Amino acid sequence: MRNVDKYDEFVDLVHQAVYEVDELRACFDEDEYDMERYAPFIDALDASLRQLFDDIISGNYSGAGMGGDLPFMKIVNRFERDIPFRDLLKTINAAHRKGWR
Repeated sequence: MRNVDKYDEFVDLVHQAVYEVDELRACFDEDEYDMERYAPFIDALDASLRQLFDDIISGNYSGAGMGGDLPFMKIVNRFERDIPFRDLLKTINAAHRKGWR
């Protein structure tokens, strides 16, 4: 996990996480085991990340530095072992909790 230094970097990380979910979904087409592995959380994680990204883009995001976890952290905490980009999600959450410099 790394520190986020500015808002633009935060936005880029959230966009990257949305992309990672899309890539994870692409695994469904190639491996039935992956579908079973990711099915319990992929829709909720996708919705949560897209909502966050939409809030950022529309100017409705104002939660940085407030100290609380983002909604997707419940998913990360429960399915952490199965999320290949969990460190990215933790970095986004830490930036949300602490803000940036």
